[in-house]
Amino acid sequence: MPTTTLVRISPVHGGLPQPVSRIVPKPDIATWTKLVALDVNDNDRTSLYRIGDGTLSPLTGPMVESDYRSVLDKGAIVRGGKSWAWAIPIVLPVTDAEAAKLKAGMEVGLAFEGKVFGKLAVQSVYSWDKNEFVRIVYGTERVDHPGARLWTTDPRTKLVGGEVTLAPFVDSRTFARRILSPTETRKLLESKGYEQSVAFQTRNPLHRAHEYALVYGAEAILRKAGKKTGVILNPLVGQLKGDDVPAEVRMQTYEALVEGRFLGQGDMDESLWKSKGQNLNDQLHLLGLDIRMYYGGPREAVMHAIYRQNLGFTHFIIGRKHADAPYDDKSAIWGDFDAQEIFGKLGGELAIRTVNVGFAAYFEELGRVGLVEENPGKTQVSISGTKIREILGKGELPDARVMRPSTAKVLAAYYQKVDREKK
Repeated sequence: MPTTTLVRISPVHGGLPQPVSRIVPKPDIATWTKLVALDVNDNDRTSLYRIGDGTLSPLTGPMVESDYRSVLDKGAIVRGGKSWAWAIPIVLPVTDAEAAKLKAGMEVGLAFEGKVFGKLAVQSVYSWDKNEFVRIVYGTERVDHPGARLWTTDPRTKLVGGEVTLAPFVDSRTFARRILSPTETRKLLESKGYEQSVAFQTRNPLHRAHEYALVYGAEAILRKAGKKTGVILNPLVGQLKGDDVPAEVRMQTYEALVEGRFLGQGDMDESLWKSKGQNLNDQLHLLGLDIRMYYGGPREAVMHAIYRQNLGFTHFIIGRKHADAPYDDKSAIWGDFDAQEIFGKLGGELAIRTVNVGFAAYFEELGRVGLVEENPGKTQVSISGTKIREILGKGELPDARVMRPSTAKVLAAYYQKVDREKK
């Protein structure tokens, strides 16, 4: 069945005609350096650049107090008289001493490790109730979990909002070519003639069951509409917890998967793709998203969807325990499918469509990966994370039914290096 080429790209969030652009090609660094400077940390700088390139459209800077309160109270921001879904405030913390020097109407320089990279036109300086922030964003008053510690360990106690202007960012990481701005991503989707596109979020190396979430999501929308479908592996490569696998290593595993054309091998519905005149791996793209993790469960799932809408994708996959990080005692903060259910009770508009995917596993009787809910009583092939780590640390490869050799080889080399350095 031939496909048409009626390209469809999601609208920019907040009703804007195009993504926000706050990065200037020829910045006046000399003038910015003369301003009172705010030194920001790596997390702050990353968030500011995602505002600058439009990933966080319609924001033009860290949130002013009215937006901050609207997000916490209503789960939305207001633009053009309309409410737009928004789940986690995007903030720029400052110390009490810094806050005392700031007032609405002034401009300050933005510096990282002493080097100025932008300026902020201050519009709002306000107090930060961290206990309220954690309670609303994470849905719990407990602070013994990774998400809460992002904020409770930050010594800064005030927030500043306003509008940023930034110098271009030079990304020296080996995978920098894989990171595209919203404007660049939208051009890619248009150039490929995609009538729909689906993105998959991950912060981990992929087991075959993880891969299947993207395969399933792509096949679900392809089966329903028959349209030319862009398939986007869109891992998060911003700041993570210390025990997460580094972005450079993860990107190596993803590149091996994509360049080897292994995604869906043995698990995809080949007859479906053939009947639509399409090919999964021909239409697969690996694009890194340089933004921080909040370990925020359901509310972060909403943010993940907003990022992907601004990138232009029409669909976004929400899996079991999306953006999950449990309490320190390993008990759950959220239910397994809370991140899917939150999209039925948003505080404002959101154009991107979500594709819900349940838990997947390799089943002996099927000879492939499938959804657990669709295969009751069948035999799952599984290996604990601890056991996989042990196997990889020995330089061995786990069962290929659980993790593809292309991924395992990269991880084995990484874990062996880690273990050597510990000795």
